[in-house]
Amino acid sequence: MADTTTETSFRANAYSARGTARDSVQLPGDLFDGTVNMPVMHQAVKAYLANQRQGNAATKIRKYVVGGNQKPWKQKGTGRARQGSIRAPQWVGGGTVFGPIPRSYAQYVPRQVRALARKSALNARARENAIFIIDRFEYDSPKTSRLKALVDKLGVGDQKVLILTDGSKPNVFLSGRNLTTVHVMPYGDVSTYHLLWSDVVLIESNAIGYPLTPLAERDEADTKHSTPSRATKAKAPAKRAAKAAGAPKAKAVAKKAPAKAKAKKSAGGARTKPRTSKKKGK
Repeated sequence: MADTTTETSFRANAYSARGTARDSVQLPGDLFDGTVNMPVMHQAVKAYLANQRQGNAATKIRKYVVGGNQKPWKQKGTGRARQGSIRAPQWVGGGTVFGPIPRSYAQYVPRQVRALARKSALNARARENAIFIIDRFEYDSPKTSRLKALVDKLGVGDQKVLILTDGSKPNVFLSGRNLTTVHVMPYGDVSTYHLLWSDVVLIESNAIGYPLTPLAERDEADTKHSTPSRATKAKAPAKRAAKAAGAPKAKAVAKKAPAKAKAKKSAGGARTKPRTSKKKGK
């Protein structure tokens, strides 16, 4: 008998793409009706794992092993047991009896059963308050630090997080690809296995038909780089004044340096001339 439980309705916490808390959202009742069917979820997960197997294991029976075309010794007179080939199963290096051969491990699950299992997994996470709604994921370019900041701000950085986007969004996928505990995929491609694998599910609002207007926010990292602090603003005029005062001194020193070098060269040339003249006189 199917193990099913039902509840009335569910609400989920909503957040912005930067992790700012918003008003909670009422989850759609046609999908989140509280149904949790354990046997169906087990069947779907078992079929999913079986379909991941390649089934490439293979062994050779005696007719496929190289060698052994003739009897190793004659039938009678040797005192030993009769043998027909050195590639028989009882010989070392011989063929294998009833070994694995390439096969398909695929299991088919009806579409309605898969839908019921997926619905049960979503309801199971909703009962645990493990579903968060994100207003919208808008990434102009892949940014792993931005997605990691969102996960950490929600307080689920040490858990397995499944992010479901509204359709395919490559930038969001590439942002979470390098995070070991984060998996990003479109909402339409999620399976029962992925929902049960995760501890927390982040769903984009448009994916479940409840669009939220994104909040006008800026990334903290961008604001740090773009807006200088008050201390740096106060130091800027002083640095400019110091540079303006020190520039002429540097030029004067640079002008004096070539003059000194020329004086040394002239002095060295005057000393070397008398020495050469003395040698010629000797």
